[in-house]
Order: sequence, then C-alpha cells, then structure tokens
Amino acid sequence: MRMKRFVISLLVLSSSYVLAQPELSSMSTMPGAFSRFGFGARGMGMGNAMSSVTEGNIVSYYNPALTVFQEGNAFHAGYSFLSIDRSLNFFNFTRKFEFYSKKDTSINRKPRTTAGISIGIINAGVSNIDGRDNNGLPTGKLSTSENQFFLAVANKFSDKFSVGIAAKFYYYSLYTDVSSTSLGIDLGAVYCLNENINISFMISDINSKYKWDTAPVYEMEGVNSIDEFPVLKKIGVSYRNKSWRLLAAIEYENSNAETNIVRAGVEYNIYDGFYLRGGIDQLNLSNKDWPVRPSAGFSFYKSFDNFVVGVDYAFVIEQYSSSDRHIVGLTFNF
Repeated sequence: MRMKRFVISLLVLSSSYVLAQPELSSMSTMPGAFSRFGFGARGMGMGNAMSSVTEGNIVSYYNPALTVFQEGNAFHAGYSFLSIDRSLNFFNFTRKFEFYSKKDTSINRKPRTTAGISIGIINAGVSNIDGRDNNGLPTGKLSTSENQFFLAVANKFSDKFSVGIAAKFYYYSLYTDVSSTSLGIDLGAVYCLNENINISFMISDINSKYKWDTAPVYEMEGVNSIDEFPVLKKIGVSYRNKSWRLLAAIEYENSNAETNIVRAGVEYNIYDGFYLRGGIDQLNLSNKDWPVRPSAGFSFYKSFDNFVVGVDYAFVIEQYSSSDRHIVGLTFNF
C-alpha cells in the first residue's frame, strides 16, 4: 500500500514539473527545476537576465558578486501563483559593508564598500496529490516540499571588480521517510567596464545533487541513487543610461545538459518610484522547439523618511500549462 502511494506521488510530481519545465532534452529529467525558475518578480519580469545588474534591490541568486552593490539593507519576500497545485516562495536579505580608510583624514571623506552578504530561501512544492491504495481507494492527500537555503558573500577588490561565492543547501522532502539533502556552490564575478556597462561571469550548482535511499519504502528492494543538478555557466552584459532612465541586460547560459540559453530584459523608470519591465527567457540556440518564456512586470516604491517600501509584480507565460505565472513581491529597504 505504501509503495503504491509512493509511486503515485512520484508520477504526479514528475508530471507537474515536466509541465513547469517542458524542455525537450536531458534538462527536463534533471533535479532542481524549482531553483531554475528565477527569483522574485523583478528578476522574472526582466527575463532573469540579472547576473550583471548592479542597480536596485539585489539578490545573490543571480550572481553572488552583486551583493557589494546593494544600497542600504534590502529585504524581499515573494509569492507565486502557479497552476497544478504548485507553490513557489522567496525570502531574501542583502546588505553591503562599508568602512573609512585610515589614510583618508579629510572632513568630507567617503566610506568604501568592500564586502556584501545575501541570505535567502526558495521554497517550492506540490500539494493536493491524490493518494490511492492498491484497490484504488483514496488514502488522503499527499504533498512534497523542496527548498534551497543560500548564503553568499562577496568582496570588492577595486571600484570595478568584485568576486563572490554562495553556498546553497537543498532539502527535498518527497515522501514519508524519503528525503534528500545537498550542498552546492555558486561562483561569480562582476567587472564594471565604465559607469554604464557591466560584464558578469558565473558558474552555478557546482556539486549539487540529490542522493536517494528508498529502503524506508521498498525495504529489502530499496536502492540508492544519485541525481545530479545541471551545472550552469553564464556570461552577462548590462547597460544603464541614467538620462534615459533605462536599464537593459542580456545573458548567455551554457549547461552540461546540452542547452545554450539566451535571455534578455529591460527596465524603464517612468517616474520616481515607478518602473516597467519586459523580458524574454529560455531562448535556446540548440533547440528551436524549446518553449520561449516572455515576461512583463512593474514595481512601485514609496519612501518614508529613511525607509522604502516597494510592491513588485511579474507575469510570465508558461506554455503547456493551464494558466500562466503571476509573481508578487514586497520589498523593504532601510
């Protein structure tokens, strides 16, 4: 009976994530799909082309080297409206550290940024899975939970160059007594070519993998297996024109799952505190049948003395699903 329920939950979960990530290659069978959706409404609204963007509220998810560019202390919480009883939630805190040089004794001396830190959680899951016994009778509702906890630190070696590293802990609760954990690493760098153009480099999910032991369900017939995450290598470029109030970014991603993805996004500051965004994600140069994901969104920020509150929203088209994605977020900067 327990084995039957386990098999059913596996089938339902697999079909849910295939619908969420319907790529026609080995990528669709590799774990960690939830961690490749993006982070929050701002990033998804710009097509997730954020690895070189140093303006606005920053999340090390896109590149740990970005944290040194955060202005103030930034906290973000996000929630996603998804089909097929799926959930996707985000929490993040980012700040930079500044100091005054001992050599600079002038009255108007300015602090220098040397380090940054980002802490966050991505939580995903599938609920209302219909459990059945061997006779087809209902046994109750099942659910799964998949989580990523990350801690990133970065150092600014000069005014133009920063490097960061992120440790990511994964915890996947698939079924009663069946779970897996993993520790992965992200490495990133940002080089500010000038005041308008940034270039970024990043490698994601080094060593990330799930190790499974099904003995608690299958007993003597249980097996041990390993599912490795795809390793992603990214190069990004962003362009900022302050006079036009325009930010544009483009990114190229290669993986060991034989994918070559291009993503791009723009952000336009219509007036103080209000931003419009648009983007495109998953443009696979290696597979013309790969579903492209256009997106759009906006943010509104309101200042209260030294405290800023922001509301974010993004809409992402999700092919092969009964509805598209809606992501909302709340941002605090202080």
